[in-house]
Amino acid sequence: MVERRSLMALALALLATALAAPCFAGDPYAYFDWDVSFITAAPLGVKQQVIAINGQFPGPIVNVTTNWNVVVNVLNDLDEPLLMTWNGIQHRKNSWQDGVAGTNCPIPSGWNWTYQFQVKDQIGSFFYFPSINFQRAGGGYGGFTVNNRDVIAVPFDKPDGDISLFIGDWYKKDYKDLRKALDNGKQLGMPDGVLMNGKGPYRYNKTLVPDGIDYETVHVHPGKIYRFRVHNVGISTSLNFRIQNHNMLLVETEGSYTVQQNYTNLDIHVGQSYSFLVTMDQNASGDYYMVASARFVNESRWARVTGVAILHYSNSKGKASGPLPDPPNDVYDKTFSMNQARSIRWNLSAGAARPNPQGSFRYGSINVSQVYVLRNKPPVVIKGTHRATLNGISYTPPATPLRLADEYKLKGVYTLDFPTRPLKGAPKVGRSLIDGTYRGFMEIIFQNNDTKVQTYHVDGYAFFVVGMDYGEWTEESRGTYNKGDGVARCSTQVFPGAWTAILVSLDNVGIWNVRAQNLDTWYLGQETYIRVVNPENTNKTELPVPDNALYCGLLQKYQNEQTPHHKATSSAPLTHQVYRVLVLMVLMVAAATLP
Repeated sequence: MVERRSLMALALALLATALAAPCFAGDPYAYFDWDVSFITAAPLGVKQQVIAINGQFPGPIVNVTTNWNVVVNVLNDLDEPLLMTWNGIQHRKNSWQDGVAGTNCPIPSGWNWTYQFQVKDQIGSFFYFPSINFQRAGGGYGGFTVNNRDVIAVPFDKPDGDISLFIGDWYKKDYKDLRKALDNGKQLGMPDGVLMNGKGPYRYNKTLVPDGIDYETVHVHPGKIYRFRVHNVGISTSLNFRIQNHNMLLVETEGSYTVQQNYTNLDIHVGQSYSFLVTMDQNASGDYYMVASARFVNESRWARVTGVAILHYSNSKGKASGPLPDPPNDVYDKTFSMNQARSIRWNLSAGAARPNPQGSFRYGSINVSQVYVLRNKPPVVIKGTHRATLNGISYTPPATPLRLADEYKLKGVYTLDFPTRPLKGAPKVGRSLIDGTYRGFMEIIFQNNDTKVQTYHVDGYAFFVVGMDYGEWTEESRGTYNKGDGVARCSTQVFPGAWTAILVSLDNVGIWNVRAQNLDTWYLGQETYIRVVNPENTNKTELPVPDNALYCGLLQKYQNEQTPHHKATSSAPLTHQVYRVLVLMVLMVAAATLP
């Protein structure tokens, strides 16, 4: 009887561990099982292959809290390799989980791989997406929300609801066809539309929008306040977002609380995320339009490149009708957009992931230790191939990820000589990295000499946007910098013929991707990496290579083969949590059979 009781007690203890969020050093774990596969969908009325997660497009929201540990078991049910990256998640000490070609071997078709990382000292609105093979153009994206801990005050009352909106340009062609076009030196041309949460536009115009398109409807209650998290997950189009007759109170962007300001519309560039508080203070005579329309284009020619969803009050008396709410007066007016971007400021008094105010980090008083001017130009032909460049170098990923090459001391995989200024002479293909100084303070100036807006992103960090203006950046441009309340974020727009300056504290050891968020120019080589190494021989500033690391390229010999186990023929491997539940079930059955 004593043995039976002991076994039952062990089983119940395991059950409590399995059903409750397990803890490591006091921080909970959140487990997710994802089957990444193709589905057939017709968001713009034409059936096509779309990348879904667990059959959902967009994928599920990862909803966690500061310092939680996130475990995502990914089964690659596509017919080609896959990597998932976490746009804006900093992976402190852990670039092994970043999910880009410089840090991870891709997950082969039919294999699974488990990401495990902590959202250390972060809050805010982010998203994830597939990072290789142009796959984001086919979907596979979803939201990543990091909530404040209860002990940290939020600078606004808790809203009555939380709504994620994914806006982005979309083509009726499958992403593989778009990829092939780029490989063949062609341009993608005008998109076929804009999706909102994976759906096409409401039929506000019978000429522009065909019948039978499924559209997004957001259900709300009068008098309530909702937090809208809006992400531009598209390919290359800047979008102006607005909600008919409603003000949008900006409160946060990419992990930073902002000075709270009302906007009637806001330009959201590719790869950027914003969150607004919207009060349902209008009458309910009818529904309201939510609109995401293309910026800086011929408005009449691009009229169909407009996403339209519906805001539906619970007591609404009719459908939305009439013209859409107006965009900014001049769609070509980039000065309006730049001034709007400059108006977004850091809330210095608000706490975020930690109790101390955001503004306690006085970035404007820190001495800069490294300066890089990164200039892009329109795509060029290099040795017969259409390529995009930064400082005259078009990056091409090696077969062996950079971080693994460092770990195994492989030579010749990359060079650590990325130029601090644009190279003179003919552009070239290379694998040149930025040599970052650990605990240094780096100034990066993105100079856009292309003809369209580009967005640039830095993995592993939040950087301070301190200045932007038209023309060529010079040393004197520093006199215009905002050294007090420039917002900290991870993706910033750079207007054509203009520059944007950022400051970043290199306190996160690893190899971190610097890329164009515009998917076409990124795919064509407009990226590099910052390598940040602690010169001290210590294991305190970077986690070791994960036990489940995948190996490829020059390290392929270390990889144990997996038997492909596509969902269609077999189930995905068990998560830790499911495994524990099964173990305890066996123990309970065993205990029940004892005398």
